[in-house]
Amino acid sequence: MTERSSAALSRDRDTFAIGPSVMRFDGQDFIIDIDEKAFPLIAPVRGQVRISPSLMPARSFALDDASRHVWQPIAPMGRIEVSMQSPALSWQGHGYVDHNRGLEPIENGFGAWEWSRSDGRNRSLILFDTQPRAGAARQLSLSFLKDGRIEPFAAPARQNMPRAFWGMPRQTRSEHKPKLLRTLEDAPFYTRNMISSHLDGEEMMGVHESLSLDRFNSPIVQRMLPFRMPRVGASRAFF
Repeated sequence: MTERSSAALSRDRDTFAIGPSVMRFDGQDFIIDIDEKAFPLIAPVRGQVRISPSLMPARSFALDDASRHVWQPIAPMGRIEVSMQSPALSWQGHGYVDHNRGLEPIENGFGAWEWSRSDGRNRSLILFDTQPRAGAARQLSLSFLKDGRIEPFAAPARQNMPRAFWGMPRQTRSEHKPKLLRTLEDAPFYTRNMISSHLDGEEMMGVHESLSLDRFNSPIVQRMLPFRMPRVGASRAFF
């Protein structure tokens, strides 16, 4: 992921490109061609990701009272194939595509949120807890079934998981004590994790994220960002 200026963006009905990396929909699969550089140790990151959806509900959900921020689970269920040339890695598994859009920068609208997607028997369960800066906290607990139905389910209480290296709090909802299986990404304002939890009467494995926009807004974190994610703009480049 490279931060680029608006001049590097192009899109049409089926294609979305940022710089040399392109995501497209061929009518059946989402195909992502990646052509980036690792940072801060400069190295090429090239390969292709193919996601084959098994469900594509045309429905969006507001994340705040004023509907200024919207989340859309484009493909809450599917299969993924990853084939990288650099580094030389490949794997297959469960795939997922979603989309967030808003009328303002995300850090203006929220203080924090917790999200997770877990795979169950013939369904995908998604939890979303948001803390908007204006209005009440919001919670989504949705079950996406293979036959296309979307059903709410009773969300259990939030439970703590161990804090990350940078001290980020991690919480998820689970009927039993959740297990943190692996930390996939750890930043001062964000963590992504593999977890095991018990939802709607079923033990499930899932992907979980914690996001703190208060931490993201801090001057220290803002100064750190260019050393984690390269930036290429009209007048500057960090490489």
